[in-house]
Amino acid sequence: MSRDVPIYSWPGSYYINSAKRWENGTLSLTRTVVRFVSNQSKESLASFPLSRIMEIKMESSSFIFSTLTVLEEGNVKHWFGSLQPNRVVVFNVLEHFWRERLLHRSSGARGAESQPSKGRQLMHLVAGAQRRLGDAGRVLNHQGEQFDEMMQGLEKIDSDLGVADKFLSELESPSWWPFGKLPWKTQQEAKAEDAARAAAVAAAVAGKGSTRNKVITSIPAVVTKGRDSDLKPGCLLVLVSSLELRDTNCQLLHRFERNEIDEVRVLSPYEITVKQRFIGKPDVCYRALSAKMPEALLVLEMQYKKKVEFTTEYTAFMTSPGSSPCDTDRPNWNEGSQQRRQNTELPLEVPAGELSQLQLHALQPSVSQTEAQELKQMLLQLKNLALEAETELERQDEVLDVLSSSTDRATMNVEKHTCRMKRLL
Repeated sequence: MSRDVPIYSWPGSYYINSAKRWENGTLSLTRTVVRFVSNQSKESLASFPLSRIMEIKMESSSFIFSTLTVLEEGNVKHWFGSLQPNRVVVFNVLEHFWRERLLHRSSGARGAESQPSKGRQLMHLVAGAQRRLGDAGRVLNHQGEQFDEMMQGLEKIDSDLGVADKFLSELESPSWWPFGKLPWKTQQEAKAEDAARAAAVAAAVAGKGSTRNKVITSIPAVVTKGRDSDLKPGCLLVLVSSLELRDTNCQLLHRFERNEIDEVRVLSPYEITVKQRFIGKPDVCYRALSAKMPEALLVLEMQYKKKVEFTTEYTAFMTSPGSSPCDTDRPNWNEGSQQRRQNTELPLEVPAGELSQLQLHALQPSVSQTEAQELKQMLLQLKNLALEAETELERQDEVLDVLSSSTDRATMNVEKHTCRMKRLL
């Protein structure tokens, strides 16, 4: 298996400047590298990291052919033509991953001056997670107290409404009237109850709508409907009740309601397809490709659970020995020899006294025993915090259900009592 599995590949041609001719082959984008391989010789005619790209443009060659050009550091220009399905699609995908790579590199360069050990980095990550979870726990605790106060307030409201109902009943059926309720009040009361019930339902739906439209996560993406012939830049939004695809102007392309999604196929850590099936008409299927898709996948797995399907392509991608998207780029002029050096950290036989500082550093463990023990304790604390947060969330879910039903009932009673009082005036 190759060092980096391609995220996307396109048939096309590459202009060999030394031979003054075009060569047919395949242009592929991996997690870190852009590569063009010849169909005839199976050799790599061009290979350069995304971090070395200076500019990507759509131009025309001297023969007025539509081409895509990539300018590499050192003023090296690469020409690609006859790209399928078209050069606009290739441009959109390459530019998206290149820009995301630039953003990652600029943020990573600032921290490259002084890097702590792997153990300390892990401890910093766990400590940050503990702080965030602790803050969330305090917010949950405060929220739970507010829910409890609301429950007490609703119980008092129910008690007061019960007293008001008794007084209104006595006023509607005075002691001098021997036949129960006044006859001209019966029809008006029925209409008033229907109106109050409708108003309560509308208010409940409006209240839930604000929560349903809350955005959980949003990432830039290259999206298309169906096949990959029209990949365009846009964004993917995961909401509480739906999943939306929008263009660069934030115009809605399509909205999948949560209960309408039948399948979420994960083709790679960077590409998914979302499908809604129909009987008697074509299915609706959208594809989304993003360098930040791993962030959205965490949410999609929780939101849609059994509807998420990981394909064999995803498995091959994850089991490949390539570096992660956050690894530091290296020039790939002699990739084969570099790969052999990476697979073996030290030579099989090292003469005495010939170990370099780099090799001595490689022999040292990444995480010390003390750091491992501290990490274990921190992870146990993190687990306990998570379990406590889960218990509190489950309790608050139950309280919210009771609050929702109690509020609806109280609203209906208030509206009904208001109508009854107006009729008595």
